Amino acid sequence: MTNLRDQLIAVSDSYAAHRGLSRARISTIVFSSGMALDRIVAGRDLNTGSFERAMQWFSQNWPDGAIWPDDVPRPRADAA
Repeated sequence: MTNLRDQLIAVSDSYAAHRGLSRARISTIVFSSGMALDRIVAGRDLNTGSFERAMQWFSQNWPDGAIWPDDVPRPRADAA
């Protein structure tokens, strides 16, 4: 299994690709900061609560027909 940062980037990039949006746009929607995901890619960290909220947001807003990355655990919809 990949680390949590890699999991978040895999999910966000898959979501962005399916929706036709940039990583910066997804970062703005999820973190209210267009650079947050790029900072994570560059090796910066995020706190556990931010990671959990982001993954829950992706799970609840996952587009129909998009494939959730196989090696990333998906939060349950009722875990919010």
